[in-house]
Parts: sequence; structure tokens; C-alpha cells
Amino acid sequence: MDGKAATRRGILQAGAATAAPAWLLAGKAPAYAQAAKPFAGTTLNISCWASPYARFIGEYLPEFTEATGIRVAYDTPGFPIYNQRADLELSTKGSAYDVLNITFIFTSRWIGAGWFTPLDEFINDRNRTPAEWDFADFLEGTVRPMKDRQGRVYGAPWVADVLCGGSGRFDILRQQGLGMPGTFAELERAMAAIHMKEDIPAFIVENHYGWVFIPFLQGFGGNVFRNPPDDLFPTLDSAEAVEAAEFMAKLLRQYGPPQAIGYNVDQTTLAFRTGRVNYQVNNHAFLVPASEPGSRVRGTANFSLIPAGPKGRFPGIASHAWGIPVGSRQKPAAWEFIKWSLSKELMNRMVNEKGYAAVTRASILNAPGFRERTMVNGFDMTQLYIDTLALAAQGHMRYRTVHVYPQANAQITQAMERIISGQMGARESLRQAQQNTIQDLRRAGIRF
Repeated sequence: MDGKAATRRGILQAGAATAAPAWLLAGKAPAYAQAAKPFAGTTLNISCWASPYARFIGEYLPEFTEATGIRVAYDTPGFPIYNQRADLELSTKGSAYDVLNITFIFTSRWIGAGWFTPLDEFINDRNRTPAEWDFADFLEGTVRPMKDRQGRVYGAPWVADVLCGGSGRFDILRQQGLGMPGTFAELERAMAAIHMKEDIPAFIVENHYGWVFIPFLQGFGGNVFRNPPDDLFPTLDSAEAVEAAEFMAKLLRQYGPPQAIGYNVDQTTLAFRTGRVNYQVNNHAFLVPASEPGSRVRGTANFSLIPAGPKGRFPGIASHAWGIPVGSRQKPAAWEFIKWSLSKELMNRMVNEKGYAAVTRASILNAPGFRERTMVNGFDMTQLYIDTLALAAQGHMRYRTVHVYPQANAQITQAMERIISGQMGARESLRQAQQNTIQDLRRAGIRF
């Protein structure tokens, strides 16, 4: 922002200018809704980063207003802008928002600082939450990051992000005698073989490198911190980190589209869906749109676990959840929104009407017919989701929920931008990221 220190007001104004505008929506009562509307006339301010689920919620919101009388001002900015805005607002414990997404990398910071309201009193109160709503139905792995050390719950999870591999034009890979890449070595060979076949660049990842680079870093044997969460000394300039950075940079520079460094998650998803890039590593929820009506790769897409490196397979796995900021003055009404947005009824409709597959309720994942609805060209997207989530048992995501990871995340993204653009070599750029992260963590109170 012109090199000046960001202010809370400036960031909020900038976010509002770039985000989808908030709108007031009105519109069939969910099964649990009571005839009375005790919150009629209430307006909730709700925000979440842009995602398929957030988009679907916007489309269903008129039904919530009709059922409850609650109007909603709703916005869905991009991921970085959302996090910046939310962090600034939450830090004031202000009342600007009634429901916010709890972003995975901020769980320790936001929950640990007391910026969100414990939900247990709402979950366990049968006057507010009927037993059939069934909080225990949410996958334990998606709920665990939303708890504090005392076991109190602060977020109701709406998605599990799992990084997977996807090829929109798998027919081109087959023409070259190749299958879906299962290792880093196979990935590099495949991208070299298919690049610019039918004028389609081979490879892309979104430019949030603090998310998509880490599976490559860990696959080569590196990590963000020495031994998280106990030892948070950064290890961003290790030999393994340099090797991983050079590998990803080569894939993007040699086999990516022009200006690959500028592709955010929305652009990578659109490029994949429209057949303008062949292979990507992306979140499961952002790969599924390739199977939706209107997709140009609907009949040729294929998917797989993220490729494994020399030291193993370490997909990014995260969950995001609805929470109620501690400063909200509309907490009971906010809980009504959370109940509605994550009800079994609405989530089942998202599956049936929208093809949503990244659900967080076990009853839906295990329901008869669910897998048939989420098959893509004979590929079982549900099993891919389950198999990827199972890899979380390795414990490799511990780095991401420490309260100072956002500082490291920013330095990793900046370092990879310098490397991919050719501004710096990998060793030099990562050395700078290491030094900056040490300084940032010391300022945050970390002692080494």
C-alpha cells in the first residue's frame, strides 16, 4: 500500500473495493426452523473467503432470510484480502462482523487470543440446537483445529481443504503413454512430454506458495520449522528447501503459462476448467468444478493423490470453519446462520444440486449413493478425499497451526515469487526468507 504501514481502516476500505460487494438477500425454511421468527428484522454481517461453498451459500441465502426473518450482508473477498481484513477486525474485538470464517493458518492466533466465542453453549443447548443437528457428525479431523487446549469448540467446519493432483486433458497424457504422475520424477517427465501439446501449457499452481509449495518442501525432506510446535526455529534455507524451490520454479518457468506467477486460485481453477492448462495441484474443492456443466474438460479430466517426493507424500490438509467473533452483538442470531449453513439438509442439497464434494459431515460421506454422485469420468473423488485426509495422521501439518505460521507463510510466498520470477536464485532468496522469518518470530515473542 504505497510502502506505508497498513491501517485497519485502509485495509477494510481496500478489501471492500476489491471484494464482491455485500448484498442484502431475502428468500424455504430448513427442516429444523420453528414457525416463530424471534430474530426477524435482525441483520447479520458475514464474511468468508471466496470458495465454491461460499458461493453456494450466497445462492441459498434467500431461503435463510425467508425462514428466519434474518437479513444478511455477505461478502466473499479473495483469500489474502479476507485474512488481512479479518485479522485486523478481530484484533480490535469489534462488532463489525457477526460470523467469520476461521482460517486454518490463523486458528492458533485467533482462538488463542480469545477473539472467537466458544460454541459449546450453543451446541449443547437443546433449546437452541436440536439433537438431530448432531455436531458429532462432523469429521473429527476437521473439528480438532477449532478447539482450544481445554477442548472448547470455536468453529463449525464447512470444508476440509486437501491438495490433490488433477489433469484436465488426461487424454493428452494417455496419448504420450503416461498415467497420472505419482512421484516428483514422474511429474517432471510428464510435464516435459505434454507441454504445449494442442497449444496447452502443462503445469500451474496458485500463487499462494505458503500453501502449495510446502508439499514439495516436505517431499524433499525439508520443513518450515525445526520441530513444530515445540521448536519453532525456521529451516527455510536448508539444502532440501533449496532443492524443492528450484524444482517448483522449473515446473512453472518451463512448463507453465506466461505470467504463471500471477495466477491466484480463481485463475488456476478457471484455466483448468476451460482447458487452458493441463495439470495442476489444487484443493479438492477447486478441482471438482472440472466436472460441472459448462466445463470444457468435463469428459477428459482425471485426478490423483498429490505426487510423492523422495521422502514421502505430504499433501496440504486444512479445515476452515464458521465462528462467531467475540465482539458480535448478535450471537444467537449468528448461531442460527451457522446451524442453517451446515445443516444436513442444506449440505445434502449442495451435493445433489451443486456437485459439492468437500463435505465435512460423516453421515453424508457415508450415505448410499454419495459416491455415485461424486464420480468424475469413472474416478472416485470421494475416495480421493478420504485417502488424502487419512494422510494427516503423519502429523506433517503441525507446522501450520502454530500461532506464528502466518509470518512464515508470507515470507515463503515472497521468496518463491523472487525465485520463480528470476529476481533471485533459490539459495539467496530462501536465505533472505530465513533471516526475515527469524526477525518476525522474535518480534512475536518467540525465543530461540
